[in-house]
Amino acid sequence: MQRALRLEYLTVGWNLIEGIVAVWAARRAASVALLGFGVDSFVESASGAVLIWRLLAESRGRSEGIATLDRRAHRLVAWSLFLLAVYIAFDAARALGTGQRPEPTAVGILVTALSIVVMVWLARAKRAAAHALGSRALEADAFQTSACWWLSIVTLTGIALNAALGWWWADPLAGLGVAALLVREGREAWKGRDCCD
Repeated sequence: MQRALRLEYLTVGWNLIEGIVAVWAARRAASVALLGFGVDSFVESASGAVLIWRLLAESRGRSEGIATLDRRAHRLVAWSLFLLAVYIAFDAARALGTGQRPEPTAVGILVTALSIVVMVWLARAKRAAAHALGSRALEADAFQTSACWWLSIVTLTGIALNAALGWWWADPLAGLGVAALLVREGREAWKGRDCCD
């Protein structure tokens, strides 16, 4: 249980730092994809905090009311993801329609590249801990972490193509990809599957 909790604390901490850096870089570069990626990091932090609460409650033998509160938390996460998806899709469509050209962002490339490495490691570690504990919630969270890995790849592709080849439209297109992934995560959260069970 302690290993699972350490992994979740690390997830929340990483996502907070990642979110702050990504949103800052996105605002400076006017990057739609990076903004969606960054704001999603805060939603993932909230989701991780819910899992920490759940693991702590289960370790103390308190199971009464966990399912009800867990379901409410998932619904809140789902609504957050849906609203973020709508905002990012609208912003991406506007950027494409107006020809808004984001600036290249080395910081954005660095944070998304690091995220790819961190998310792969965290997903594997969470799966191993989930199997050791027999925890479906932690197993579902490992899938959510894998979804964050895909989000990192889509974002990095868009901002890297803009930086390397000057394909400004790759950034808002990646933003639309981010929005689609957010909708998928939101649907899974709504079902109560920790966003990717």
